[in-house]
Amino acid sequence: MEEGERAAGAAPASQGGGGGEDSGSHAGILHGPEPNEVGLKKGIASWEHGPQGSRLTGIRVLKRNMKRNGSRSCVTRKSRFGSRERDWLKEDRHRGCLYVYRSGEPQQTVTVPSSSTSSSSSNTSQSDLRLVLCTTDSTVAELCAQSDIEGLYLQMHGDFVRKLDNSERPLQIFYDYLSAIGYEEPACIQKEAANSDFSCMIRFYSERPNNADQLEWILLKGIFSVRKGKTQLHKWAERQVILCGTCLIVASVKESFSGKMHILPLVGGKVEKVKRRLHCLMFSSAGPQAQAYFVNFDSLVDYQRWYRQASKVVSQTASVVDLSCYSLEEVPEYLFYSQDITHLNLRHNFIQIAGLHNFSRFSQLKSLNLSHNHLGQFPQSLCEILSLTELNLSCNGINQIPVQIGNLQSLQTLYLEGNHLNSLPEELSQLSQLICLSLSFNDFTEIPAILERLTNMERLFMAGNHLETLHLGTLYPMNHLKYIDFRLNGLREVVSEGLEAVKNITSIDMRDNCLTELDLSSVCCLEQLYCQRNGLKALSLSGFALRALYASCNCLETVNVYPVPNLLTHIDLSRNLLECLPHWISDTRKLEVLDASHNLLVELTARLLSSLSLRKLHVGYNQLSTLPYLVDHIPLEVLDLQHNKLVELPENLFYKALNLRYLNVSANLLETIPPCSQSDESLSTLQELYLTNNNLTAQCATLLAGHQNLRVLHIAYNQLLSFPASKLTKLELLEELNLSGNKLKTIPSTVANCKKLRTFLAHSNHVSVFPDVLSLPEIKLVDLSCNELTEIALPESLPPSLQELDLSGNTNLILEHKTLNLFSHIPTLKLDQKPTSLTGDSMGSSTLWNHGYSEMSGQRNKLCLSVLAMDNFGDNVEATYAIFDGDRNEEVPRLLQCTMGDVLLDETQHSAVDSIYMTNTFLSSHRKLGMAGQKLGASAVLCYIHHDPADPGTYFSLSVANVGTCQALLCRGGQPLPLSVVFSLEQSPEETRRMKANKAIITEDNKVSGVTCCTRQLGCSYLFPWVIPKPWMKTVPLCAQDEFLILGNRALFEWISYQEAVSTVQAMQDPRAAAKKLCTLAQSYGCQDNVGTVVVSLHIGEDSCTCELPLPTVPGCTGTVPAIYPNSVLLADPATPSSSSGIASEFNSEMSASEVGSEAGSTASDEHLALGLTSRPERRCSLHPAAFICGIGSMGNNLELFQRQPSCATFSSNQSDNGLDSDDETPLDGVISNGSKLEVEVDIHCCAFRLRGSKEETSVEESTSEEQKQAAHKKLEESVTVSSTRIGCRLRRQSSIGVPTNTCHLSVCKEISDLKKSPSTSSLFGKKLSNGSVVPLEESHNAIEVALEAPKKKSGYFAAPAQQDPEDNLVVPSNLEQEVQDQLRLSNPNSMPTLSQPPSSLEHSEWNETNSGNHQQLQLDHNFTTTHQEVYDTAL
Repeated sequence: MEEGERAAGAAPASQGGGGGEDSGSHAGILHGPEPNEVGLKKGIASWEHGPQGSRLTGIRVLKRNMKRNGSRSCVTRKSRFGSRERDWLKEDRHRGCLYVYRSGEPQQTVTVPSSSTSSSSSNTSQSDLRLVLCTTDSTVAELCAQSDIEGLYLQMHGDFVRKLDNSERPLQIFYDYLSAIGYEEPACIQKEAANSDFSCMIRFYSERPNNADQLEWILLKGIFSVRKGKTQLHKWAERQVILCGTCLIVASVKESFSGKMHILPLVGGKVEKVKRRLHCLMFSSAGPQAQAYFVNFDSLVDYQRWYRQASKVVSQTASVVDLSCYSLEEVPEYLFYSQDITHLNLRHNFIQIAGLHNFSRFSQLKSLNLSHNHLGQFPQSLCEILSLTELNLSCNGINQIPVQIGNLQSLQTLYLEGNHLNSLPEELSQLSQLICLSLSFNDFTEIPAILERLTNMERLFMAGNHLETLHLGTLYPMNHLKYIDFRLNGLREVVSEGLEAVKNITSIDMRDNCLTELDLSSVCCLEQLYCQRNGLKALSLSGFALRALYASCNCLETVNVYPVPNLLTHIDLSRNLLECLPHWISDTRKLEVLDASHNLLVELTARLLSSLSLRKLHVGYNQLSTLPYLVDHIPLEVLDLQHNKLVELPENLFYKALNLRYLNVSANLLETIPPCSQSDESLSTLQELYLTNNNLTAQCATLLAGHQNLRVLHIAYNQLLSFPASKLTKLELLEELNLSGNKLKTIPSTVANCKKLRTFLAHSNHVSVFPDVLSLPEIKLVDLSCNELTEIALPESLPPSLQELDLSGNTNLILEHKTLNLFSHIPTLKLDQKPTSLTGDSMGSSTLWNHGYSEMSGQRNKLCLSVLAMDNFGDNVEATYAIFDGDRNEEVPRLLQCTMGDVLLDETQHSAVDSIYMTNTFLSSHRKLGMAGQKLGASAVLCYIHHDPADPGTYFSLSVANVGTCQALLCRGGQPLPLSVVFSLEQSPEETRRMKANKAIITEDNKVSGVTCCTRQLGCSYLFPWVIPKPWMKTVPLCAQDEFLILGNRALFEWISYQEAVSTVQAMQDPRAAAKKLCTLAQSYGCQDNVGTVVVSLHIGEDSCTCELPLPTVPGCTGTVPAIYPNSVLLADPATPSSSSGIASEFNSEMSASEVGSEAGSTASDEHLALGLTSRPERRCSLHPAAFICGIGSMGNNLELFQRQPSCATFSSNQSDNGLDSDDETPLDGVISNGSKLEVEVDIHCCAFRLRGSKEETSVEESTSEEQKQAAHKKLEESVTVSSTRIGCRLRRQSSIGVPTNTCHLSVCKEISDLKKSPSTSSLFGKKLSNGSVVPLEESHNAIEVALEAPKKKSGYFAAPAQQDPEDNLVVPSNLEQEVQDQLRLSNPNSMPTLSQPPSSLEHSEWNETNSGNHQQLQLDHNFTTTHQEVYDTAL
């Protein structure tokens, strides 16, 4: 055994679970029984005597049994890979390992059958997971020979399974997969391949996995008692019975698979339960000569399974068999007995050309779908099925069509898309009945000439080919052709030859090409034209038959249509450069929909607006200043005039447009709106009115009373000082009311009359009295954030429909215990946290940046957005922000929110190159999605503010990475600077070319395989190789001109331009208020999807330093306490916390009222900001290092070694410490209570040390005087809080202080470092959200819960260690200090010094002065390695 290991390049032995260091940590690995040892020796011997000079001989198979606990148990996958295996891999990058699973294993757990005796261990060892060490040249045949297995099966993304050929190389397949999704470094690829988390995306089996449900659909068979006929003349006999396809097959001899087989067609027949016999079914065919078979089953399971499947067959009206997505490698033999099959679906399998030689037996087959298989060539056997009318061979790698295709005279539809065809045979012209031919996404460079002979063909699909020039002359002979699809071809020119007209073509699709001019005036019968996203400047069409024109997203300046298209009903000319609408538009007689938004229009003609046919008019985002006066009544129903320069609307608009249901005039200059009628009686039918972002006053509110049918009213961000109560009474049908961003001080009490109101938004006002909206029976959402609320008057009970209540940003709001108890049933409750004293590091970074975020669900019932926002990340002088958009799923955004912060932190520790760790963060997060990421996906953008790891003295840099449609925007010097790329088919030509190269099928709605428009996403791994998780990444250095950063999802930037977003945020001082305004504007502009944004306010100075300025002198202290604010930042009023500083918290209905009270209640012991600043050491940046140890030497000797701080501890009224209710409890000594909170005074005697690595700081610190060192040890603050429902300690750690000496080095253990840097606490241990939103870091965390739930290693979804608050310190009650010290002294006698017990009074500072010298001497003389974690575990 040892000789085999010493051979050059040999795989490591598997003793003790893979090495000495791993055997102790992975308790789940046991030594295998003796047969396993013999097998390993045999494997190594075969390796030693393998062929010379081949990497294949490096194959090793590690078969490890699992530690059993009772009957069955499972082991984590990472415990199967030891240090010796890692060392062997590092010697050669072509080496690697494969996890080979047995067939019966599920994807998430690995179990083995229980065994009562040791003799059965040899049998169960073969069913254990195998770890195979091999090389990239190892073939399947050699792996099977070395591993004693029959074959290898590959499963991709938990879906399809195929058997690998003997010549295929599994490890190379794995490495190619990793390279395709974005990994580049060979070392990184090798490392990731050893991670078993990839088994959710790519997995190898030693046997084909069995799926009972799939087998039931494909084939049911068994030996049962059978009787033929309905009479009693026939006897029961055991026969082989098979249910496959549409027939019941009964063998003539028991267990016979050949000879005469009795076939019973079931389509249209019956399957009935026989009551006279147990578990008996009667199968009968249809028709006058129907036959019947009675089958008696042995078990209830078989009886139900056969009845269920047979019932589906007999209920069909046609002989249809659907075997798609079953990983079939060949067609089941018994399927050929179903001679009556007319429709057969075999798409998405692994059928090869050899498995189709018997297909001619389907003599009645009409429709056959073999798309997405592994045919490689056109099956000639299919040309013998003369009854075929529809054939689909898409995505099979076919290079040419055989000449036998001419035999299919009945063929009407032929799909050949996604292959490698570049020509068609002449024999194809013999298909006289062919109507539809799809050649999309092939390699054609011109239209095949053979098509003009297909006299009946009406539809031709040639999207995604390589046509650069289209000669209309080739279409002249095709008088039969009606529809042509030329999408995504790269067309640059359309040539019209001669004056001959192209007849019969009615619809042409030329979207997503490179055309600059398009003249189709010779296509005289054209009815529909799609030419979006081309860059067209001129367009000429024939108007004889034109019915619809779609030409958005071009550069059109003129559109010529002749003659006037009197049949035209729909025109889309949006996002062009039109300064005026073409004159012929006003002359059309049947025009119903006109979209001319996002142009340069300056006026609209009266003829157009007075059209008697126009129903919908969209002219937003133009330069209109006036509208023509309406003379007659018009049938207009939808009018969109947003983002213009309108000062007023026509006076008679509402009583001339009596059918108007929707009006949007947001983002104009309106000061009033026209009256709804000329008399007191109103005939208005207006249902939706959007007046956001104008200059409207309270006068216009009085004019709204006439629109009594209003359901949606948005009048946000205007100049409203009040809203007339009497007028609001008449709007009884209101369902959504948005009054945000005004100057309202009160909300009319008559809002209670709007009984159908569901959404009420009034944030960013000056409201001080809570309106009576919680009594409305249908209310779902109430947003009164960023107001001046002080108290809330509530009804006795809240409506059950209430889903969200936002009260954040109301700094003076005081909530009573009864109110909080009532609010505890609301799924999403947003309140402000009490401002807390921050440490030097956290406050230093918060002065450089702070954030606010907002999310709105629109018309959807669930919010599929999540936000990750951390102002203090890593070492607390960094920050990270991210937004995740799941489109229609909420699971993936939540998982990314919980994992990406930890993954980023881990990747930054492994690499200092921004492009590497940002890319690996996305790829690792993609892997950690597991099974959830197989079918679901999300767009993401991640922003990371940091110093250069190689040179911490440099400026701050901003690294941005994104996939999908989420974007990041930086405001630099007042101008928008995009930092991301939108990965969608419509906005990324490079991605479109990649899709075409990978033969992706892009459907007509511009989605990959009809699923998503994003070409890069996290998740959706089943769409590989078309959709990949590799991000686009960019790093920019931050400077003083950088004002703020905006992160948003697709919906935000679809409705708000970059410039408007920047201008909106510039006008706001609070990032949270700015984020809310952006989302509100997007909804008022027409957004109906989920919309979310994060606004990060930047205060980066010229030198990007984080030095602290002097603080005001604190009473009672001599000297100056350093401040944390740089010169470029003004100190805000500490009594008014910023709404964007991350102190808003959301609560779940699972919380008790006392828990909410502990966060939002007001007590006399609230710690003010100034109190926390008095005893904070000065933190110096790397550009300006401190002159003393940690910058404390300049503070003098006024700081005490131990200080006592009263802090809040909350107890639930029904979970008191002494078992009494809060009203019956007797006062305790040292405890101050105000009914909802308790204050406890304790002393703390723990220190944490950190070694400064900077040479410059070390040299300065060594020159520091002894008094300065003593002063450094005198700086320590502690606070204690106890959870309201689970009484426990909460950690609050201050900045650690390190004193370097010549004889010892002090350091903090890795576990504490992980706990400090892990960013997962903000989402994992904060308040649980109903919508997956981020919860800012709370004041404190339950330490006991963190210790019990936080795992030791970072793996899986929720396995990241919890992050402690930067302020958290270890808390030990005074009466337990001696016991803790004794236990620590016993556990670590060489490290724990003896500490004197200080007096309990805070004023006795003499104890600190007399004992500080002794205490410091103990710290310097001993190697003080006791950490926070050790003390914390002992205290528990």
